[in-house]
Amino acid sequence: MTTSQLDTPGRSPGAARRSGRPGIALAVIAACQLMVVLDATIVNIALPHIQNALSFSTTDLSWVLSAYTLTFGGLLLLGGRAGDVLGRRRVFMAGILLFTFASLLGGFAQEPWQLLAARVLQGVGGAIASPTSLALITTTFAEGPERNRAFGVFAAVSAGGGAVGLLAGGMLTEWLDWRWVFFVNVPIGVLIAVLAPMYITESERHPGRFDITGAATSTLGMASLVYGFIRASEEGWKDSVTIGSFVAAVVLLAAFVLVESRAKEPITPLRMFADRNRSGTYVIMLSLAAAMFGMFFFIVLFVQNVLDYSPITSGLAFLPVTVAIAVGAGLSQRFLPVLGPKPFMVAGSALAGIGLLWLTVIDPGSTYVGGVLGPLVIFGFGMGLNFVTLTLTAVSGVAQHEAGAASGLLNASQQVGGSLGLSILVTVFGTASRDEAGKQLPSFMAQANPAEKAELAKTQQLPGHWGHAVLTQGISSAFMAAVAMVVVALLTAVLVIRVRRSDLEALSGKAAGPVA
Repeated sequence: MTTSQLDTPGRSPGAARRSGRPGIALAVIAACQLMVVLDATIVNIALPHIQNALSFSTTDLSWVLSAYTLTFGGLLLLGGRAGDVLGRRRVFMAGILLFTFASLLGGFAQEPWQLLAARVLQGVGGAIASPTSLALITTTFAEGPERNRAFGVFAAVSAGGGAVGLLAGGMLTEWLDWRWVFFVNVPIGVLIAVLAPMYITESERHPGRFDITGAATSTLGMASLVYGFIRASEEGWKDSVTIGSFVAAVVLLAAFVLVESRAKEPITPLRMFADRNRSGTYVIMLSLAAAMFGMFFFIVLFVQNVLDYSPITSGLAFLPVTVAIAVGAGLSQRFLPVLGPKPFMVAGSALAGIGLLWLTVIDPGSTYVGGVLGPLVIFGFGMGLNFVTLTLTAVSGVAQHEAGAASGLLNASQQVGGSLGLSILVTVFGTASRDEAGKQLPSFMAQANPAEKAELAKTQQLPGHWGHAVLTQGISSAFMAAVAMVVVALLTAVLVIRVRRSDLEALSGKAAGPVA
């Protein structure tokens, strides 16, 4: 039974124009979530082609991901608040239309700044649409088995979206063009916007305030921090712009904490961090996401630029990671009520670290089976053990009316942590690859023909096996930094997380339901 009402002349203004079609309503909501989740990975496979087409440097290329994740994570809680205050269906449609328009702009981009601006707009649209899509399930489906099934579908779409994005990105890039990883969102977004008012009922509005200052200072502060790291990788730590970016980040983030401590309705309730288990959970998620985003970014570059994989083959190369994550998540959800969260956090973080440590030995002679597959599977299984565990621990012991804020903070930690971690790893990559290029240059100049020397003068990058040596040395160093990030997660799991019997009982009750 849904809350949609019959299409009669006396229906309420916010009622759906058609009723009795809960399956269509769920399909519309799930399609939105799939599009937003998918966009985080569908672009990954196209990155080398985007780099060549728009002349991105490898370090600047990371902004194609970070511009999206920073705005998405930074505005996620504000998007959820907007749905409560203005009406979830209305905000849902606004987010979808903005995301769709931004995707169209991204597909037509001719300059790097145009693509990055489109990615920022996509992040804003996703931050508006994603939290309201989940909330719409509660207003569209009655509490009980029907709502649980809807949450199950939503969770499955969220979990599977990454794998779909990798394959879809590969097919679209190879069969059509990299621009279609953006264009594909346009017809889907338009269809969602058309069907939403027909099959989804508007929610009741709740009075409230928008913490615009909090959202702005946090997002701009993190963007300044990320920019500082990426700038340092190209211009050095003594560069005035680099220093200015870090100073701006400190000032903005300090202002964010001050604003949130005084706001009547803060976007980030600081009291959420009072519980050591919850704070530890956020730190673990931020650290693991930082390593995970970097892993995907650099392995895509390796399999396409060194192993010469096609986009489709690259997408297939990541499927074992998705399977390993699913297996780990299923295992943790089954035994979490018995063992509690700490063993899964410790084991999962340790396995993720082992996988990344294995990847540090990557070199131009590494093969997919011999040097990539094993580490990816171990890393994915470790991440799977953590995902469900962290989600349930984040909302354990939280009042019902604050559960959305607690889970939203975890999601924001993942997105912001991924952006920050990727910027740090790119900085390490840039420094290590420059040093290696200095070592390879004499050998190249002694053996290169005039055409190869002309290519170096044009692109400023060593070609052939010299270039592969530079790339893999940078990647190997970046993975060493990623290991350090996972060590932070592991130490937090060991030293900070403490589980009480009441926590186990709460987790036992929650683990039976689907996790979004």
